[in-house]
Amino acid sequence: MLVERIEAKWIADFVEVFGLCQVKPGEVAAVLSESQSRPVLAELAELALTQMGAKVFHVRLPTPRVSGVPLRSTGTSLTLEGLDPVIQALSSAQFIVDCTVEGLLHSVERPAILSKGARIMMISNEHPEILERVKPSVAVQQKCELGAKLITEAKQMHVTSAAGTDLTVDLTGVQGRGSAGIADKPGSFGFWPAGLCICYPSNGSVNGTLVLDRGDVNLTFKRYLESAVTLHIENDFVTRIEGDGLDAELTRSYYGAWNERDAYAISHVGWGMAPAARWDSLVMYDKRDTNGTELRAFAGNFLISTGANPAAGRFTDCHFDYPMRNCTISLDGQVVVREGVLQGNLA
Repeated sequence: MLVERIEAKWIADFVEVFGLCQVKPGEVAAVLSESQSRPVLAELAELALTQMGAKVFHVRLPTPRVSGVPLRSTGTSLTLEGLDPVIQALSSAQFIVDCTVEGLLHSVERPAILSKGARIMMISNEHPEILERVKPSVAVQQKCELGAKLITEAKQMHVTSAAGTDLTVDLTGVQGRGSAGIADKPGSFGFWPAGLCICYPSNGSVNGTLVLDRGDVNLTFKRYLESAVTLHIENDFVTRIEGDGLDAELTRSYYGAWNERDAYAISHVGWGMAPAARWDSLVMYDKRDTNGTELRAFAGNFLISTGANPAAGRFTDCHFDYPMRNCTISLDGQVVVREGVLQGNLA
């Protein structure tokens, strides 16, 4: 297990990343955490912001009681539920560092916090060594923005693989999003590690067969698949989960534990853009030391997730992220990822 202590190099990394987010002297910056947060992340954020001349305050809340099903890698912190005074305080800041365990990415409170122009930088619940290796960059951000533009302009995404995936996503009216983890504009949201081109499809947009092959990743379980799991998807919803191995049994069990239809719905789809992120890194860390966010972003993966989808008006605490290797992704017939390798200007 890695040691969690303040290192000068990590303060420098936080200063570098917050600089990309345009943090300026005199800005009011909030550090949001909870009782089960990784303390070193909140401490590094404070030290970096103070060094940059920001006016810093902390908001630390109790981690809420577990409902009965363990929550992992949801991107949906529940710490702010019903706390309107805290939401108002955060929204009055100019820059917010989100160090909650699950993060504000899919939280219903996020729009209210951003409503006055605050910028949010979500720090994934990782050991700082992982953040050190996979930092945001302007070059990757530019390519992510290009990918987002391609998604926005396309009418259809088609995903195939030799393992049997054949998935179609209707992109009509869908807004593409590209982020390398830089929150530099009023109302913007960044996350670290990052490097993604994604979208939230509207209702009834996703249909086909998704085959999670050996070596693909179930990030909710922080586990590489060792046997194939097939998800049949109709009008956004997983209708059937096939597979004979333990991976399929675990997947069926966790979905079923929620006993709600929206748990089976598609959240977002897209692909990874971060050249520094490694597919094989999960084997190098204890589960306590990683949230798996790096694997969402490794270059050329097809990332499909189930769970909350604000564009479709669906919110659920059940969330799966499946980064998949060796897929081919086409937008209106133009191949942007071929068998797991970025193509053209995205490469």
